[in-house]
Amino acid sequence: MAGMGTKKTAWFRHTASALFGLTCAALMTFSCASPQQPMPARMPAPPPPAPAPLVVPEAPRLPTIQFTIQAGAFSTSDRAALYAERLEAAGLDAYYFIDTDGLYKVRFERFETREAALARALALQSRGLIEAFYIIHPVPGAHQADVRRNLQESIVETARRFLGIPYRWGGASVRDGFDCSGLTMTVYRLNGLELPRNAYSQYHAGTPVAGHALEPGDLVFFATGKSHRISHVGIYTGDGRFIHAPGRGKRIRTASLSNGYFKPRYKGARRYH
Repeated sequence: MAGMGTKKTAWFRHTASALFGLTCAALMTFSCASPQQPMPARMPAPPPPAPAPLVVPEAPRLPTIQFTIQAGAFSTSDRAALYAERLEAAGLDAYYFIDTDGLYKVRFERFETREAALARALALQSRGLIEAFYIIHPVPGAHQADVRRNLQESIVETARRFLGIPYRWGGASVRDGFDCSGLTMTVYRLNGLELPRNAYSQYHAGTPVAGHALEPGDLVFFATGKSHRISHVGIYTGDGRFIHAPGRGKRIRTASLSNGYFKPRYKGARRYH
């Protein structure tokens, strides 16, 4: 009987110990889940980094003609052409144009300083290539109240002097006539800016301008061929119109951007100043 009592005592102790362990586990679970001791809140995730601002690179400015030499004043384009050809034969980059007084004049070469231009002109004069001359600074001076506006007006005014000149493919002179990019190149050159020669290069040399932001003096471009490549250019004059050299057998004239031919072929505008 003593053995039975010992076994019962052992069983009782084992059972009590197990119950005590289960009770403690339940109490611990209840304690962890108690609203009086809430689980610590999760730290909020850091906000995503702000996207880097979009930087649109600005197109490089055109090279400027600081000083150039001007010589001659002729009543006819033929006489100016012969004079320019004589200078070109001597290795000078000469071109002629219609000035505001209606006379044809010749300009050639580019210089960074007035002194360099004067020295060159005197050397050419001593060789008998030129007689009277002027040193011209075609870039608007910094003292002017609104240099950019003055340049815009000057570009349009210069372009209007060429109205009526015949078109000629590959031409860039009053005598031979102008093609579209030859006209824009010459007009810009007379205003101190070195524009590339063809329309495609001119398009890629400027800063894009939205249609609603067009200003006089900007260039407007068109794709007139089957390839949809830039192939035509004109000088915007305001009020939706531009001056251009249209094609063989025609003369330099004005046209409208809303024209049924040009509107669907319009590819954008560029600014260079």
